[in-house]
Amino acid sequence: MGFRIYDASAFYAGIPFASPELGHTTSLVFEEIEHIKKCHGAIEILIQTGRLKIMDAEPQSIKVVVDMAKKTGDFQELSKADISAVALALQTGGHIVTDDFAVSNLAKNMKISIHPVMTNGIRDVGRWRHYCSACKKEFTAVNACPICGNRLTRKLLKRKPS
Repeated sequence: MGFRIYDASAFYAGIPFASPELGHTTSLVFEEIEHIKKCHGAIEILIQTGRLKIMDAEPQSIKVVVDMAKKTGDFQELSKADISAVALALQTGGHIVTDDFAVSNLAKNMKISIHPVMTNGIRDVGRWRHYCSACKKEFTAVNACPICGNRLTRKLLKRKPS
């Protein structure tokens, strides 16, 4: 089994604190959970005891993940921290500990193993279609229709199981 890669949702659920296993996260996820670090020294203890390592993915891995996120339609829903976690899992062969739907959909589309935190995980995997319900046109990288101004609707085009 590869590395355990924690995204922010794993920290919010307390998984790294309850698990005796070594886990990894990225510096961007580490920054995103800054408020947890201020509340208590638990994250520092994880680092000092070697149960949590902070490492970042290489730029090429990030580029591959960004390109795939744009293809799956998840890009608009992902933070830079989310992208960094998926890129680290891709690079290391690790699995992601998350409940984030966009992270899970992207990772599963990339054949990266996912371990849900507090849910059963996602059932359907596919590509998101962002479209205007008024104009019926499909768009990427925008939240509102540039033609009529309506908020775009998302629909998951399910991938057939492999």
